[in-house]
Amino acid sequence: MATEEPAFTLVQHTEVFDVRRYAPVVVAETTVEGDWGDASNQGFRRLAGYIFGGNKSRTKIAMTAPVATQDRTQLAKATPDTVRQDGAHTWVVSFTLPAAWQLAALPIPDDARVTLREVPARVVAAKRVGGWWSASGFADDATAFLRELATAGLKPSGTPPVMARYYPPWIPFFMRRNEVLVELAP
Repeated sequence: MATEEPAFTLVQHTEVFDVRRYAPVVVAETTVEGDWGDASNQGFRRLAGYIFGGNKSRTKIAMTAPVATQDRTQLAKATPDTVRQDGAHTWVVSFTLPAAWQLAALPIPDDARVTLREVPARVVAAKRVGGWWSASGFADDATAFLRELATAGLKPSGTPPVMARYYPPWIPFFMRRNEVLVELAP
């Protein structure tokens, strides 16, 4: 059975990236301090706990893809020169919840570190990248992608790029689908 992904309309396709218009979605997210690997694992476990029944009604919610991770350490405008690489950061890890769920109908998380919110419709540039991911690898990919977008005349919104991982860690690295997502200015 296929894993649900957020709905989008393809606006533009190039050899390097896609531009997508995403519909509004509801996300469960958590903020974690630390290096990318530890923070990503802690964030995933918190969110998985919520969707696997760690909520007031013990409701199980289907897993979706991707698992999104965003470095919120620098709240300044994201440019190729501001994407950070090493050290402790503030990471936001999120799951997009299945489209059948509305924010008001979702069960309350048992863990107060898990929050629920609606993300409005947005236009996003997406570039597929493969293999293993690390904070420095993502920073390199995001930096290169921000430069490619500038060359293409597209303006990012200024929010930090997102690491989107679509497959579980046991899938061989050469078969994984990962993306760098950059929200574009309206």
